[in-house]
Parts: sequence; structure tokens; C-alpha cells
Amino acid sequence: MVFRNLQTVSRVILAALLIAIIAVIDWRVEVNIAFGFLYIFPILLLGTVMSRWQILLTVLLCTFLADYLDPFPFTFKVALPQDFLVFAALAGTGFFSYEVTRSRRQETENLQKVEKEVAARREAEEQLEFLIENSPAAILTMSADHLILRANSAAHRLLGVRFGELAGRSIRLYIPDLEYVPFVGKASHNFRTEMQCRGERENGEGFLANVFFSTYDTTAGPRLAAFVVDASEELREREELSLNQLMTGSRILVGAVSHEVRNVCGAISIIHENLARNGRLKENQDFEALGSLVETLNEIASLELKQSASYSKIESIDLLETLDDLRIVLDLDCQEADISVQWDIPENIPRVTADKHRLLQALLNLVKNSERALESADVKRLNISASVKDETVSIRVADTGPGIGSVEKLFQPFQRGADSTGLGLFLSRAFVRSFRGDLRHDPTAPGCAFVVDLAIAASSSKRLETFSEHESNAASIAR
Repeated sequence: MVFRNLQTVSRVILAALLIAIIAVIDWRVEVNIAFGFLYIFPILLLGTVMSRWQILLTVLLCTFLADYLDPFPFTFKVALPQDFLVFAALAGTGFFSYEVTRSRRQETENLQKVEKEVAARREAEEQLEFLIENSPAAILTMSADHLILRANSAAHRLLGVRFGELAGRSIRLYIPDLEYVPFVGKASHNFRTEMQCRGERENGEGFLANVFFSTYDTTAGPRLAAFVVDASEELREREELSLNQLMTGSRILVGAVSHEVRNVCGAISIIHENLARNGRLKENQDFEALGSLVETLNEIASLELKQSASYSKIESIDLLETLDDLRIVLDLDCQEADISVQWDIPENIPRVTADKHRLLQALLNLVKNSERALESADVKRLNISASVKDETVSIRVADTGPGIGSVEKLFQPFQRGADSTGLGLFLSRAFVRSFRGDLRHDPTAPGCAFVVDLAIAASSSKRLETFSEHESNAASIAR
């Protein structure tokens, strides 16, 4: 900018000197020649730096000097057309110089802008290339005939192919389900969605794939871009967690059954002892065999079913995070069932002592029970709230359903008329009690309401070492 200003000033000074020199020559040189045509050169110079109105003023000045210093005698009839021609010639020259300079300046600015855009585009392409090549997710682009056009290094690692050899191969060999994605032209709109499907590596090994894909159109034809993530580990963790939950519930259930068997065996043992004291069946081998069977059954029922440390994940958890997970699972189901859900969860709710997955499973069971109860209800509303009192956080799940007729055997398993085996509430309460909480029914609330009481975690937030307490809790649950 400074250089341009200096250039403008220097050109104006040079043009002024030329005008002055031409005027002096026209004034002092006494020949019958008009030197007014020489003003074209300073006007050409000024046209490169002045605006239109400044050029017009300068042209008027030069026209006046050319007419005033003209050596020929002045006659109005001759001078007026001559001045008009001089003014038109000088103005045309100035405007021509102005337009040429302006066009050249615009072209220069456009060229600089294009160069900046090209540099920015090149930088963005380099960053995008770096992002694609270093992405942990497999990224592929495919043509309409399902041939792979480009694949990053993560895609080669995922599919077990040496780097650079995926291009030109069919995606059907690795992710067959992508073959059924309609491209632009075959469908009325582009697709931007995700799916979970089975994939296969080069060596034939299968894996579970989460595929995020979109279709788009280019001048070379329709294209498909896909992000592929190996979800096999997630599947394994989910199945292992489900197995752990099943094993935990089974241990609690077997503990309860074992307790009842011990009670029956105890009663049979007392009767057996009474009959043995009478002496009437003392020599009876069948009677003695019956006593041995009862004693053996009692020993089997008395086996301690200790929980493995791998199943014990009692720790300090963020209850808000758990409730957010519940909301994610719950929202879609309730929308489809036309159930309105009201949440009343304080933002400053403290951390609690629990197993996150077991707690979420217990809450999901309560919610599913409410959904079934609201199927025939006139008002379909589900209220989920949380409150803090003393050292306990209480989560209330209430619905506007018809309620429960009989609550005496509410938490007992294998009830008549219950859905499936009737173990939902029994196991839910067992899960909650396993981490020093409780699940109870609130008979005072309208509709049906259950309350989950959880202990507030200690400030240290360390994992609780309560192995022996879990065993006593399981025994009390069975009783």
C-alpha cells in the first residue's frame, strides 16, 4: 500500500512537470505550430492514477492552456471546434488509460485472489488427506459399479489387504450389504445413514462392522463414501456383560431356591428324627435311605454360591450419566408407544455407589413394566425423578397406569399371571440390593410407583471392597 501511494505521487508530479514543460514550450517557442497535442502524454500518465472526475479537471486545464497559448489568432468560429476536439481527444485518452489500468488492476487482484484460493484449497486438501490417511476408521469411496476407488491405510488394515491393493476391487468381497445401497439416480434422494452388518477380511475372517455411508453425485457419475469401524470388540464386551448379568441373576435365584430347599429339608429332617426316636422304623432300610437322601439334599442346598470377583463392579458412578443412557434407550420406545415422559433430575445430584450396568438394567425393567401397564391406559405418562435425602439418592419411576392389585407377593419369583417367569422385579431388587441399595413399591402414589434407593458414594470415590457384605445381602434376599 505504501509503495502504491508513492507510485501515485511520483506519477502525479511527473505529469505536472510535463504539463508545465509543454505549456512553457507552447508559450516561448514562436513557431506556427500548436503544441497542445503533447498534453496527451501527461494525460495518459495521469489516467493510471487518477479518478474520472480528476481526469476531467486536468483535461479542462490542458484544453485551456492549449487554447490560451495557441500561436494562431483567436476566432470563435475556428477556436470552439478546435477546443472541443482537443478536449475530446484528451478526455478519451485519459479515460482509455484509466480503464486499461483499472482492468489490469482488477485482473491482478483476481489473480491474487485465485492464487490465495488455490493455496487455501491445496492446504485444505493436504489437511484432509492427512486426516483421511491417519484416521483410525476405514474410509472408502466407491463407484456405481461398487468398485473401490480409494481407501485409506486403516481400510487396508481392517480388510487385511496390503496397502495400495484395494483400489479397483469390488466392495462385495468385503462388505456385501453395501451392494444394496441405491445410488443417486436410482433413488429419489441421497442417502446419509448408518448400518451394522457383517464384514469379511481378505483371509476369510468375519467381523461386525458399523458402516456410516452417504451417496453423492459427481461429474464422473454417482459415488458412495463409507466409514467402516470394527465393532467386534463392542459385541464381545456386550455379550460378556450380558453373560455376567445372567450369571449374577442366576446365582441370586439359585441362592433363593437353595434357601427354600434348606427350609424344606430342615422340616423333613425334624420329622425323620421324630420317627427315628419312636423306634418303629429303626431297622427299615428304606427309612434309613430316606434320611440319607434328605441329608444329602440339605448338603447340596447348603453349598455357598460365592460371587466371583470379576462380577463385582461396585463403584462410585455418575448417576446423571446413567440416567442419560436410560433416556437414550427410553425416548424412541416411548415415542412409538405415544407415552409422554417427564424428567425431574437435579443437575447437582451426587455420585452413588452402584454397578452402572446392573442399575441400568433394573431401571429398564421398571420402565418396561410401566410401558406394558400404559398400553390400555387413557393417560399415558411416565414420570422419572430423583431426590436426595440424608445419605440416600432416591429414583422414582411412576406411571399413570391402573396400578397393582395385590402387592403382598410383588417381589416374589414365579408368580401366577406374571409375564414370562415373573423374575423381573425379583432380580431387579436383587441387583439393587447387591450394591447396598433397595427397590420398593410406593403404595401411596396414584397409578404405580417404584423407588430405587441408592447410597451416596464416599468422597474418595474408591471401589468398595464389600465382598462379604454381598454374600450376606444375597442370603437376606433369599430369606
